[in-house]
Amino acid sequence: MKLSVIIPVYNEMESIQVILKRVQAQNLADEIVVVDDGSKDGTRDVLKELDGKDGVRIILHEKNKGKGAAVRTGMAAAKGDVLLIQDADLEYDPRDYPTLLKPIDEGIADVVYGSRFLGGSHRVTMFWHMVANKMLTFMTNILYNTILTDMETGYKVFRREVLNGMVLHANSFDFEPEFTAKILKRNFRIFEVAITFNPRDYKEGKKIKLKDAFAAVWTLVKYRIVE
Repeated sequence: MKLSVIIPVYNEMESIQVILKRVQAQNLADEIVVVDDGSKDGTRDVLKELDGKDGVRIILHEKNKGKGAAVRTGMAAAKGDVLLIQDADLEYDPRDYPTLLKPIDEGIADVVYGSRFLGGSHRVTMFWHMVANKMLTFMTNILYNTILTDMETGYKVFRREVLNGMVLHANSFDFEPEFTAKILKRNFRIFEVAITFNPRDYKEGKKIKLKDAFAAVWTLVKYRIVE
């Protein structure tokens, strides 16, 4: 199976080359699709120099549309049989790729979530952010009759066929609950695996905000009722 790694990027000049090197070091990605979502900090200049080198493809949004929009652009452009979403902020470690891919390689999963709450090593920080994540996951489990531990994880890996007939609308961080709701309603086989996690705080550039949690709640409720 060919693996496409999709990296949405917005103002990550300090980390983009680092994460690309870490992804490439795994020697698992057949292509790396980087979607710059209108960065204004010099990220685009760095990316233009990398386009077409070592399996990297660069797509530029002319203006900032949001993480969900960047991910959707990357998914539409990806050519692999398996798609893996990789944030550019260094919170998630590409050394977890073999663990993430194993259930799909073995034919026992259509979708794999890398869970931050299954006992993997992690930086100790941001208590209330963790509480919000667990509350959103708990709400997901109630609404969709499942037992996820980390709905909001940035590590989502899935077979291309999962997207067949699926229309995604999310432009921002509501991508996570929309995608989760729609795969759960379609009864795809989902596995969770433990991952390492090194969260950055808001002083270090973390972008998700409290308003995104409210948007996630609405998204979960909305897609429980509608397609």
